[in-house]
Amino acid sequence: MKNKLVLGTVFLAALLLAGCEPEIGSEEWCASMKERNAEDITAKEAADFTKHCVF
Repeated sequence: MKNKLVLGTVFLAALLLAGCEPEIGSEEWCASMKERNAEDITAKEAADFTKHCVF
């Protein structure tokens, strides 16, 4: 029972934290991507940035 409570708490915390990130393609997301270092951006993020923020 204790393991289920801990697992549920961890899952809920992960859900809450994931909801704080701006949606890909939003103005907030584009602004945050512009502020990041190029070394920290993945290929998928770069493609999304080009698709949503450049064109």
